[in-house]
Amino acid sequence: MASIKELSKQPDLLVGGHRLCGGCGASIAARQVLLGARDVEVVAASATGCLEVSTSALPYSSWATSWIHNAFENAAATITGVEAAYKGLKAAGKIAQDKEIKFVAFAGDGATYDIGFQSLSGALERGHDFVYVCYDNGAYMNTGIQRSSATPHYAWATTSEVGKAIPGKPQKRKDLTSIVAAHHIPYAAQASIGNWKDLVEKAEKAFATPGPAFLNVLAPCPRGWRYDSSMTIEISRLAFKSKFWPLFEVADGVWTMREVKEKDVIPVADFLKLQGRFAHLFKPTPSPLLEQIQQEVDEYYAYIQRMCAAHS
Repeated sequence: MASIKELSKQPDLLVGGHRLCGGCGASIAARQVLLGARDVEVVAASATGCLEVSTSALPYSSWATSWIHNAFENAAATITGVEAAYKGLKAAGKIAQDKEIKFVAFAGDGATYDIGFQSLSGALERGHDFVYVCYDNGAYMNTGIQRSSATPHYAWATTSEVGKAIPGKPQKRKDLTSIVAAHHIPYAAQASIGNWKDLVEKAEKAFATPGPAFLNVLAPCPRGWRYDSSMTIEISRLAFKSKFWPLFEVADGVWTMREVKEKDVIPVADFLKLQGRFAHLFKPTPSPLLEQIQQEVDEYYAYIQRMCAAHS
């Protein structure tokens, strides 16, 4: 892992001037992940979504590297097609044998957990040499904050409204990182922009891994989560401290996690109450549903602990 001084000297592959919202977690996630490429040439792809539309408004681009846009549902297919072409051109002698290029796809949770999952699963099964990054902001933010399968239990979204009959999204969120790990790929990890050192280390591992690698990065959205844009990093850190978002990795079948220090653990309600999408659980008084969410968070954290203990 490079020091922060060394990382600060690396050129940004995603530069300023884009149209993403202030405090957007997606751009922070992309910049931190690209720091892990460590001076290797990178070709990036972006699925349709916030990151894509806000960084590529013609005739401008915020990508200081080769970049390709694809449809909402096929980021993995697109970037692995580019990777296959690269290998073919190398075999044909049209690209020097010693020229190393890394391939990375960025997509939100809507394009990853849901409509792009078939494309992602197929690319992982085929064993392409690429990195797939999901910037998980917990909803279809670009098209109007509709719920996705990454949206947390009982959260408000425009397609999981809050009322007398239904207190937000009635389903639990999908555990995509574990599903990806079940493909038995060389590397899969869950990270957060609030723990930048952990994320950059995992990105370095992902880029250095021969074959498919996957990063699921918590990337809060001020607009969709309903909090002040200055709080993005703090919200991310509280997700870790509350055990809502465990930081773990699966490298060649070995599970390891970064445990929350006992003195730093907070109730999940402390994480939720700062977000307007959960305001209905606190007004006029705290809802009993908070106890259910706490139980679900504790159970998921314990599951990750068991997986680490069983596969270490």
